[in-house]
Amino acid sequence: MVSGSIAGIGAGLAAIGAGIGIGQIGGKAMEGIARQPEAANKIQTAMLIAAAFVDAVALFGVVVAFLTK
Repeated sequence: MVSGSIAGIGAGLAAIGAGIGIGQIGGKAMEGIARQPEAANKIQTAMLIAAAFVDAVALFGVVVAFLTK
């Protein structure tokens, strides 16, 4: 197993990347809704799906950080 401090750094980087990615998704979705309010439902659905994928990849990164030898 990777030592605790290195695994913690890897998990932290995965969490930071996810936070940045979800922030970008949310910000761009708000811009899209502001520009085209009638498409809010479609934009919101796409935003939630994309955020779920980003979150899943981040969770995978955390798991890999703690399980890598």
